This record gives sequence, structure tokens and C-alpha cells, in this order.
Amino acid sequence: MFLDIYNGFVGALTNGNPDDLLIVCLGLVALFYLIWSLGGRAWAFIYVAMIPFLNWSFAVVPNLEFINGFNLMWPGEARTPGSLLLHPMTLITGLVFVVRDFVQREMHQRVLVCMAFAIGWSFYYAWPVIALASGLAFAISEFFDWLLFTFTKYRLSTRIVISSAVAAPIDTTVFLYGAGLARHYNLGEAVGDTFNFANWIVFIIGKMVGAVIVSYMIRRREDAGTISPHEA
Repeated sequence: MFLDIYNGFVGALTNGNPDDLLIVCLGLVALFYLIWSLGGRAWAFIYVAMIPFLNWSFAVVPNLEFINGFNLMWPGEARTPGSLLLHPMTLITGLVFVVRDFVQREMHQRVLVCMAFAIGWSFYYAWPVIALASGLAFAISEFFDWLLFTFTKYRLSTRIVISSAVAAPIDTTVFLYGAGLARHYNLGEAVGDTFNFANWIVFIIGKMVGAVIVSYMIRRREDAGTISPHEA
């Protein structure tokens, strides 16, 4: 039993490549040291683990298939004609925004370093196309936030909502199309099984809910004078 637990743990840690155990462990220790040295604590580690997990999940978590009720459509299974597909992980994407806010409180703009680490590890734990799409989606989101910060006078809490509203349709399209391509190449599924309107809408709603929550928390801190409304 203990051996089974150990093998399962090693398999999860190495993404099914136990020969990589030493390299992965050394990489994770180095990652822990770097994040800690940059001021990251619990939220930073959660954030860096969450992004590769979400990217990995788009390859292994089954779709919810709605047609006369719903059932689970596991990766690689044929879709029922006329059914509506929804990937359950699109429901929790807003959590990334909330966790990112807590990391930014710990590390300020060094949160971008954590994002880079998370995307880098995604290339190991997830399919490369999904990892690349995820990296592009985060870059688009950060670019629009930078544009609003540079060229407008909006306070931080307002900027978060506006930049999310502008960026979400674009970065969601990039990510879901990349995830759809990855599942097509690796599982033979149609791109539209993942890149569909239902996933797109729910993904954006999840992001906007997260953005509104973060905006509310920051607005309270702005009004209390604990942070500057024009903080980067």
C-alpha cells in the first residue's frame, strides 16, 4: 500500500516520468528558494502551483456534456451529436485573479516573476500548446493593464475591471483555441469540443467575477488609505 502511494506521488510529481524525479525535485527546491528570496510566501506558492494545474486539467478533466440531462465526456470519447459541451475548469478561472491579488500584496510587481515560473512549469506538466496559449493569454491581460496604467488616470480598482473586460474576450479566445488544438492533436477531438461558445462565455464570466472581487478588495484598501489608487 505504501509503495502504491509512493509511486502515485512520484507519478504525479513527475507527470508520469519517474526517471525525472531528481531533476524535478532540484527544480522545485530552486523554485521555492527563488520565490522565498523575492518575498513570496504561501499565496505565491499556491499561485505558481495553480496555473500548471489548471493547464494540465484541460487535458485530463472530462467535459460536461449536456443533452437530455448531462454526463461526463472523458478525453478522447466521441461527442454526442447536438450536445452542448462545457469544461468544468472554466468555472473556476476567476480564482486565479483573486490569488494573484494576494501574491501581489506579498511581492508587488515581482508577481510577474511567479507568473513566468508558473508558465515555465506548465510546459512540463501540460501539453506545450496549452502552456503556450496560457502564456500568451497572461501576456495579453498584462499588456492591457499596462496600457491603461500608462495612458489613463484610472484608479487601480477601476483599472482592474476595465482591463479585464477588454482583455478577457481576447485572452479567453487565445487560450481556449490553444486548448482545443492541443486536445485535437493529442486526442483526436474536434477543436470545437473545447473552443466553443459555452466555454467561452463561462470562462469570461469566471474571469470577470474574479476581477470584480479583486477590484472590490482593492477599492476598500484605497478608501482606507493603505494603498495608492495609482499603484502599478
